[in-house]
Amino acid sequence: MVSKATGRDEHGGPGGELRDTVNLVIEYAKQETIGPLRNAGRYLGYGVSGGLLIAIGLILLALSGLRALQTETGTALTGNWSWVPYVVMGLVTAVVAGLFAWRITKGNLDD
Repeated sequence: MVSKATGRDEHGGPGGELRDTVNLVIEYAKQETIGPLRNAGRYLGYGVSGGLLIAIGLILLALSGLRALQTETGTALTGNWSWVPYVVMGLVTAVVAGLFAWRITKGNLDD
């Protein structure tokens, strides 16, 4: 805005409005890029940490299931059949991991 007393704008010179416009554009660009990037980083951090915790839990459950099959079946899965608990738990783990992957790629149920 131009002052009637001096004939110059209130921002210190003829280029004050241009500086204000440039500063406004810079602040807007920062607001619209840095904020969403921070949110994306936070979202990615939670996703990676959650994925790692789920993977660790799945491994521990698979090991406990393997141990249960080896000890609770008595002599049925010993000798030539000692490989069966490993195959069973491998298949169960693969099915659970496949279900996780299918659900992740499917997206939201609201879509």
